[in-house]
Amino acid sequence: MDRFKTILNIASKQTNLGFGLVALLTAGGEQIFSSVAFKCPCNELNFLYGLVFLLVPALALLLLGYILSKKMWILFTGLWHNRAKLCCWKNLAATCTAFFQISSTALVAPSTWFAVALLNGNYYECAMTGTNVSVYNQYLCKDMNSELDCAKKLHMLPCDKRNEEVLRTLRSQSQILGWLVITFIMLSSLLIICLARCNSPISHHQLKFWRAYAQEESELMDLYTNKHAKDLAERNLKSFFNQMEPANITTPSNKDWEKISLLYKFSTKDHFYSTLHRYVETNQEGDGIRMVSVRSNESTDNPAVLHFVDDGMVSI
Repeated sequence: MDRFKTILNIASKQTNLGFGLVALLTAGGEQIFSSVAFKCPCNELNFLYGLVFLLVPALALLLLGYILSKKMWILFTGLWHNRAKLCCWKNLAATCTAFFQISSTALVAPSTWFAVALLNGNYYECAMTGTNVSVYNQYLCKDMNSELDCAKKLHMLPCDKRNEEVLRTLRSQSQILGWLVITFIMLSSLLIICLARCNSPISHHQLKFWRAYAQEESELMDLYTNKHAKDLAERNLKSFFNQMEPANITTPSNKDWEKISLLYKFSTKDHFYSTLHRYVETNQEGDGIRMVSVRSNESTDNPAVLHFVDDGMVSI
C-alpha cells in the first residue's frame, strides 16, 4: 500500500506521467469491459447496443474527470454570485479559457477509451451490423455469394462468425478510425502546446519552477487546512466539555479567504506565483475574478490564468 501511494504521488507531480497512468488504466479497463461485459445481442438492437458501449463510457469518464478536478470547483464556486461580471468580455473569455484548459485534462480518459475501443473493433462491429442503411449493407455484402441473404441477416454476423470477410472489413474500418482518432489527438495536443509555449511570457526554467511551487503550495495548503481545522475543532470540544475559556486560535477572515480564492492573473511586472504568494507579499487584493460564495461590488478587468503552470497555457 505504501508503494502504491508513492507511485500515485510521483504521478501526481509529473503531469505527463499522470496522463500516461490514466490512459493506461483506461485502456486496461476497456479491455476487461469488452471481454467480460460486452455481448452483442445479434438482433435489431445491435446498432444502439454497440453505440452505447462505444460512447457512453467515454461520456461517463469525461464527467468523472470534471467531478474529480479541483480546478473545476475553484472555477465555479461562487460563480453564480458574480454572474454580472461575466457580462464583461474579458472576464467571460478568461472563464471560458480556464474551462477549456480543465477540459483538455478531463478528455484524456474518454479519448483513450474511444480510441482503444475502435482499435479493438468489437463495439464498432456490433453497431455497424445493426444499421438500416441499405447502401452500406450492400457494400459490406458485395463479395458474398448470396448478397441479399447477407444483407438481411447482417445483424447475426457477430454471433455467427461464418462470414469472416464482412467481420474483417468492419474490424479494419474500426481500426482505421481508431488510428485516425489517435493521430488527431496527438497532432492537436502538439499544436496547442507549441502555441502555448511560443506565447509563454516566461522562460522554460521559470515555468518548471512555477510548476514545482504550485504543486508544493497545493499539497501544503491541504495539510495546513486539515491541521488548523483539527486544532480549532479540538479547542471547541475541550472548551465545551470542560466548560472553560477557549484558547486563542487565529483563523483567516472571510475577506482573507476571498483574497486567496481569485483566479490568478500572471504579470511580468511582479514575481508572484499564486494569489496566496501575492497576498503574503502585499497583503492586498489583486486583480482577478472572485470564485467564492461571497457577494462583491469590486470590479475586475484582467483575464485570469488557471492551468498555466500545468500546460504552459497563457490567458487570452
